[in-house]
Amino acid sequence: MKSIFDKVSRECSKLVTTSYSTSFSMATKMLSESIRQDIYNIYGFVRFADEIVDTFHDYDKKALFDKFSQDLEDALEMKISLNPILNSFQETYHKYNIEKHMVDAFMKSMHQDLYKQDYLTDEEYKQYIYGSADVVGLMCLKVFVKGDNEKYNQLKSSAMHLGSAFQKVNFLRDLKADFEDLSRTYFPNTDLNHLDESSKKAIIDDIEEDFKKGLVGIKKLPLDARFGVFMAYRYYSKLLEKLKKTPALEIKSARIRVPDYKKVELLTRSYVKYQLNLL
Repeated sequence: MKSIFDKVSRECSKLVTTSYSTSFSMATKMLSESIRQDIYNIYGFVRFADEIVDTFHDYDKKALFDKFSQDLEDALEMKISLNPILNSFQETYHKYNIEKHMVDAFMKSMHQDLYKQDYLTDEEYKQYIYGSADVVGLMCLKVFVKGDNEKYNQLKSSAMHLGSAFQKVNFLRDLKADFEDLSRTYFPNTDLNHLDESSKKAIIDDIEEDFKKGLVGIKKLPLDARFGVFMAYRYYSKLLEKLKKTPALEIKSARIRVPDYKKVELLTRSYVKYQLNLL
C-alpha cells in the first residue's frame, strides 16, 4: 500500500534529522506537530544532497550527485520516488506549492561544491548562500505560513536573513574542515592562511546584522512555528557568541561547538523567554 510506503518515507526523513543534527532536531521538536514532519522532509532532502558533495570521498561524487539530481526531477514530476527521502520531500513540495526555482537554486549551490573551491567576490558568495541557505529558509517558511501568501511575502526577507546567518555561522564554525579537508574558502576577501581578529570581526558583524533582521521575522511567525525557530535562533546565536570569544587562530585549528548540556539549558531559558513574551 502506498500509504505504508509514505509513512516509512516520512520516518526515514525524521531519522536523518535526528541522526545528523541534535540541535536542528531539538528545534524541530518545538514546532507544532502539524508542521513538524514537513520540516523533517525538507531537512532530509537538503542533508542528503550536502552529504554527497561533502563526505562521500571514496566514491564518484559527481556520478552520485547526477543520479540524485535526476531522481529528484523524477520525484517532483511523478509525485513518487523509490528513494524514501525524495518521496517524502516531494510530498511537502507539492503540499505547500514550493517553487521549483528554490529547489534548482539549492541544487546549483550543492553542485558548485563538487568543483568550486574559492569565492573571490561578494557576488559569488551571496549567490552561493542564497542557494545553499536562503532558499531552504524560504521552503521552511512556506510550511510555517501554511499557504498564506500575504504572510509569506511579509516574512520572506527575514527568513532569508536568518538562513544566511545560520549558514555563515556554519562556515565560521567549520573553517578548519572546509579549508584543510575540502580546500574550500567561502569568505571573500579573507586570507584564511592568515586569519586575523580584524577579518574575524568583519565576518561576525555581518552575521549579527543578519540575525538582527531575522529576529524581526521570528516575532511575526505563526504560533505553530515561532518557538521552534526561536530555539534554532538561540542556538546559533550562542554558537556565534562562542566563536566571537575564540581567538581567530583557534577557530582555524579547532571546531567550536555548543555541548549538549548547554543545548538543554538553552531550551529551558528560551522557553521561559518565549512564555514571558521576551523574544
